[in-house]
Amino acid sequence: MSRDGVNAPVPVAHDAIPAVDPRLIVRQEGISGYLGEFKRRLSSGELGSLPVVLALIVIWAVFGSLDSSFLSAQNLSNLSQQIVGTGMIAIGVVFVLLLGEIDLSVGSVSGLCAAIFAVLDVTHGVNQWVALVAALVGGALVGLIQGLFFAKVGVPAFVVTLAGNLGWNGLMLQILGSSGTINLSGNDIVSRLYSTIYSKTIAAYGTAAIGVALFLVASLLDARRRRAAGVPSRPPADIALRTVALAVVAFAAAYTLNQYKGLPLALLIFLIFIVVLDFVLRRTTYGRQVFALGGNIEGARRAGINVSWTRISVFMICSTMAAVGGLFLAAQIQSASQTSGGGNLLMNCIAAAVIGGTSLFGGRGSTWSALLGALVIGSIQSGMNIMGLSNAIQFMITGAVLLAAVVIDSLSRKTQKAAGRA
Repeated sequence: MSRDGVNAPVPVAHDAIPAVDPRLIVRQEGISGYLGEFKRRLSSGELGSLPVVLALIVIWAVFGSLDSSFLSAQNLSNLSQQIVGTGMIAIGVVFVLLLGEIDLSVGSVSGLCAAIFAVLDVTHGVNQWVALVAALVGGALVGLIQGLFFAKVGVPAFVVTLAGNLGWNGLMLQILGSSGTINLSGNDIVSRLYSTIYSKTIAAYGTAAIGVALFLVASLLDARRRRAAGVPSRPPADIALRTVALAVVAFAAAYTLNQYKGLPLALLIFLIFIVVLDFVLRRTTYGRQVFALGGNIEGARRAGINVSWTRISVFMICSTMAAVGGLFLAAQIQSASQTSGGGNLLMNCIAAAVIGGTSLFGGRGSTWSALLGALVIGSIQSGMNIMGLSNAIQFMITGAVLLAAVVIDSLSRKTQKAAGRA
């Protein structure tokens, strides 16, 4: 400020060095830069999927050493089918968790929608496709009702979905009627979607090749788009390395599946759901709105996001995925009964999402969490069954793994806050 009280202009340094995005520096340094960035992320609590991947490796190594049949092509192929029902429901749970909320009704909703399909298809002889659509629409309507109570009325999601857990289970019992159990024919569309296996080797290898090719094309297009916008993009070497890593995993999985019967259609459908919904979360405005709500709801509201509609739509997605998962679970046991959606299904679905890396505190997660988490839980159950251990031991170990995942999530958030990144 000058002597006469007038603010003097601040001198500008013409030789000042403009700020450079640290991601550009990392990528220019090559491998050493990425190693440094990896260490920085770990030290700041950004663990990503690393804990669950390491846990899965340890689980497979332990059970494989105790019984060689665990890592057999037959067991791994069966595992890939068995996790589909739980994994589908877990995808929907991921969406709700991204908001920092919870849905305790997914188990009952899955049983309800399975009952709707079974009653329409078997009891009333309705066209299978009509019965399938009715079951999915039923799931979406459940989500709409619960979402309205949560977003418009202001009832906590915990209370709404807890009430739904009881109410939808009662409706399922009413729909099933006095018999209590309706057996599927085995030739219905849901059973065929679950049991079909493509035995030709080209099916598994072709799917792996298509997946890798799509990833490579998407990565190259994204890099070109970023360069055109003048923002940091992945260099060709980085894209090549990631593509090779994906190819190794994809073709190893294809080889394993071909050693038994081939590619299960249920697994392929599961992966399609994961990829499509991951694209929705990562590459669309709607997905960014979901993450924004989970990160800071007041900031999202001030940014012009329709908070009520986004919340309602997320609960609709969750319940619809519960319906999809319920149909696959019914096809797995070839029936819809009074026990459908019960037992430890709810806990396994929530555990799969959390163990896979989705934060209970909202704003961080991925649909791939459902796959990783379902693999962890399914692997534990499969290994325990092979070893002949009781359900009590399985429950205790699964609970311990879930607790460990939540502890890691909590510690990660604390570390990120300390590092100024949360």
